[in-house]
Amino acid sequence: MNPGGRVSDDEMPAPSSLSAGTGRVELSWPKTLWFYANLVPGLIALPFGLSVGTAAWGFALAFLTLCVGHSVGLHRGVIHRTYETSRVARCVLATLFVFAGLGGPVSWLRVHFTRDHWQNKSACPRYFRYEHGMLRDYHWNLHCRFVPTSDADYGIPEEDARDRFLVFLERTWFVWPMLLAVVVAAAYGPAIAGVTCGLRVAGGILGHWFVGYVSHKIGYVRYGVEGASAEGRNVFFLGVLSFGEGFHNNHHAYPGSARMGVKWYELDAGWLVVRTLELLRVVRNVRAWHRPGFRAKATASAVDPHFIFRNDDEGQSR
Repeated sequence: MNPGGRVSDDEMPAPSSLSAGTGRVELSWPKTLWFYANLVPGLIALPFGLSVGTAAWGFALAFLTLCVGHSVGLHRGVIHRTYETSRVARCVLATLFVFAGLGGPVSWLRVHFTRDHWQNKSACPRYFRYEHGMLRDYHWNLHCRFVPTSDADYGIPEEDARDRFLVFLERTWFVWPMLLAVVVAAAYGPAIAGVTCGLRVAGGILGHWFVGYVSHKIGYVRYGVEGASAEGRNVFFLGVLSFGEGFHNNHHAYPGSARMGVKWYELDAGWLVVRTLELLRVVRNVRAWHRPGFRAKATASAVDPHFIFRNDDEGQSR
């Protein structure tokens, strides 16, 4: 490792077929401090602030910020453009996302396009390849960041990266959950704020990391993606808990679909929100894998459903 906490591609280590200069992994102190600054006070407040009421409020806030804001507003809306909506609705959904405390929308946009670029190739940096163990992934994703040499190859939409409101939220994202915590603390006490705000934010960060890790390692697969280093896995209980995001093999096959569940039993709460917004005419021209005119990913194809357990350095079917 280099001084200053930077790790080059070769030190990651990366596949030998990957050319040098694609980027680096480096420690992110703001990212680390933000996570533990929410986790530790939240855990301390837990014995004093946990009740049925605070648990219900915490879940309601998680649903609004993680499901409506992150999954529907940012992931399915801004990033994958699976529907169209008004400028006002787009801004409201993006604002709900920053209340989740996961980071800024433009940063998420850049990371998502960078990760998708590499995971759709056979030669992929190990930071995105998921051939490592859980502890390393925990360290990389919750304490580090991948800094690409250039954004030019990743197809990041300039109109989104330079969108004035998204840039405003990018610069102020951490202020919004902090203001909410201050308001809750003033109204109901610091223990309630610790549970409904601090612990909720830390839980969202941990949950997003865990769902992403597991759904690239273990689960059932019904689609193959030709030439890709990562095809994703469907994990039933994580798919339900993550509002549909854990049906990740489906998402890798149909990234442009607002619906991530394919079978009737794959409960996709994010899709239910999209349908509700569609019925209310908040969103329109919704694209989904089961609707006429939808075009699937060209490199994706159906395979015999099977379960995969991927070890640290190799994938094997069981």
